[in-house]
Amino acid sequence: MNSKRKPPSSVPAERRTKTVERIQTGIRLEKRLLKVLKGIAEYHDLYLGDLLEGICLHAFENKSPFSEQTLQRIKMLKDVYQLDLTADDSHRLVERSPDS
Repeated sequence: MNSKRKPPSSVPAERRTKTVERIQTGIRLEKRLLKVLKGIAEYHDLYLGDLLEGICLHAFENKSPFSEQTLQRIKMLKDVYQLDLTADDSHRLVERSPDS
């Protein structure tokens, strides 16, 4: 047992862990967007799924999920992977046909 871990009663309620049920899913994402997300997950030493959960939970409460430092890292990764999409492009993306 880790002796540095605080007993549950001394941890504020809002900081206690919560047990969840996760499922494996297959989702499709724009290729460059996925590369940026993977880069941010790696930067924070997170699994991609954990990063996406955090982004969604923040968005559901209209909170920004990223610090200023992470936003700078995102900008750099967007440049590296030539990701020119913005929030204005959301819901207007179409896939390239397989033969082009």
